[in-house]
Amino acid sequence: MSNLASRPRVLVARRMPDATIDRAQAEFDATVADHDMTAEEVVSACRELDIQGILTGKKAAYTADHIARLPDSVRIIANPSAGYEHMDVEAARARGIVVTNAPDGLTDCTADLTMLLILAACRRAAEYSAIMRSGWRRSFGLPDMLGMKLGGSRLGIVGMGRIGRAVAARARAFGMQILYHNRSRLTPEQEGGATYCATLEELLPQSDVLTLNLPGGNGTVMTAEAFALLPRGAVFVNAARGSLVDEDALIEALQSGHLFGAGLDVFRREPDFDTRFLELPNVFLTPHMGSATAATRNRMGFDALDNIAAVLAGRPPVSPV
Repeated sequence: MSNLASRPRVLVARRMPDATIDRAQAEFDATVADHDMTAEEVVSACRELDIQGILTGKKAAYTADHIARLPDSVRIIANPSAGYEHMDVEAARARGIVVTNAPDGLTDCTADLTMLLILAACRRAAEYSAIMRSGWRRSFGLPDMLGMKLGGSRLGIVGMGRIGRAVAARARAFGMQILYHNRSRLTPEQEGGATYCATLEELLPQSDVLTLNLPGGNGTVMTAEAFALLPRGAVFVNAARGSLVDEDALIEALQSGHLFGAGLDVFRREPDFDTRFLELPNVFLTPHMGSATAATRNRMGFDALDNIAAVLAGRPPVSPV
């Protein structure tokens, strides 16, 4: 039997960085997709090739029906990102299929991008950039184009997990006061001097800048009522999940002047986001790029492969969900 034939059969069902593909092909009998496969395509490939491990992503939305039609050979579905709300995890567990994610690798870069959004929204980066790109031929005086100063302002963080704490650490370096709402209060060491708010309603009125740093699956957190509780002139930032936000309410809050500005990396519909945001000068937009550095994307792929290698070797997964 050849060495290739003796290796576990793995399907890389989404486009991944070269380093991840190279490692998958070196360690496994890997079939590598040239596009982000749908759940139906994954099921067909797994049945045809007797796949044992799947490296997948959110574009393959696995329902209970998809899970039920996977062959018995499949032992693990590994997500190279923190989120897994795109699949029916309970259906997989019922079939004895391990589901894993990669919660650690993207923490720093997502926190970096969150700070980029905070700075850009507070200092009117979209408007400044538009002025320069139009040729900037008009002088501005001391009363003109004024932004918000970060130092001394209050940052409200909704979701104080890994990314929320990393954002807090960065914001402290800018002299921001940190408040947070979480399902449970952190230890004093984890809080690092941050003020805990037991309810979202307690946090919002105290937040000059509000950032969401919690996973999807929590319903719509920011409704019209929630935006109304923010102080007039607050800034809203979201690098978490678009599903957490009522975008009609957000647009109304921005148009009315209740919000000074917003920084958004995620949207309810991606990539077909609501283009009304393009009409708002006080919004800084990025196309869901929280983890988009070479080092982080490689780490995410490697974390997924680590989980696959462990499960197919009979060891416990590194990061089960």
